Amino acid sequence: MTNGDYPWTRRISNASLMLALAATVVAFGGMTLARYDLIGKMPGFFSLAFGALLAAAAAILALVGLIMNARQQWPHGRSALLGLIIGGIFVGALTIRVISTSGVPAIHDATTDLADPPNYVALPLSPDNLRGLEGGEEQWRELHSQAYDDLVTIKINAPVADVIASAEELARDRGWTIALVDPDAGRLEATAYASWIKFNDDVVLRVVPDDSGSIIDMRSVSRVGVSDLGENAKRIRKFLADLQAE
Repeated sequence: MTNGDYPWTRRISNASLMLALAATVVAFGGMTLARYDLIGKMPGFFSLAFGALLAAAAAILALVGLIMNARQQWPHGRSALLGLIIGGIFVGALTIRVISTSGVPAIHDATTDLADPPNYVALPLSPDNLRGLEGGEEQWRELHSQAYDDLVTIKINAPVADVIASAEELARDRGWTIALVDPDAGRLEATAYASWIKFNDDVVLRVVPDDSGSIIDMRSVSRVGVSDLGENAKRIRKFLADLQAE
């Protein structure tokens, strides 16, 4: 028999491959448009979610196609297999990412000082910064303390100006956009970026002198979204570790 003798096997196998390719184009196309601010950040994120749904549908169709191919001496097995591989990798990678961040709270504001978080001057805090939290600041502090109790104030045996200079160098090396550098006030503010979409996360570093050097606190806040998937806390950990190593 020729391939044309199994029209439904051909249609389902080809459909799975086309759907998997469409999922990839939708997801990465939308995220890339958002990365360059041709569309909003959240529409770019939603394109990833929609692409994942298409990829899941492609993988299911591909499995059906493979079963049909197995019963008919694999007339269109290549298309079904490619559909399964592309769709499966897409869904699998996203699933791993979701599972790896399942323990983080649905907040997007991380700091080393919950009692007195560093405030923003050049980068104003969004009026809806407590979005998604019915309990307001009290709930934010509770969730934060449970998930990020390792984020603490650090001390460095160096003058404030030297700490700010080192912090500015680290920020520029990371590709952050510097908004304010004020050694006299012990302050640095910058915009960092997360994921391929380049979500804007605003960072502030507060440095005050003490007898043995400087006391440093840091805050990182996402401009959009409810959960940051732990990115702001991760950024603070890494930045302060590198700052101490300077």
